[in-house]
Amino acid sequence: MIMSLGPYASFIVMSYAAAAAVVAILIGWIVLDYRSQTQRLRELEERGITRRSGRSATELR
Repeated sequence: MIMSLGPYASFIVMSYAAAAAVVAILIGWIVLDYRSQTQRLRELEERGITRRSGRSATELR
């Protein structure tokens, strides 16, 4: 089914393309940041620095 978008077809298509590009860039940014954060956590844990949430309540005293 081919739709007729009328005289504003180029604007509509470019708007959808721009929105798709922004979403793709955001997804890529999130993936790269996730990899960076997990690498940073791995490095900190190798140095012996642990997360406070990983300790039990008895270890805090």
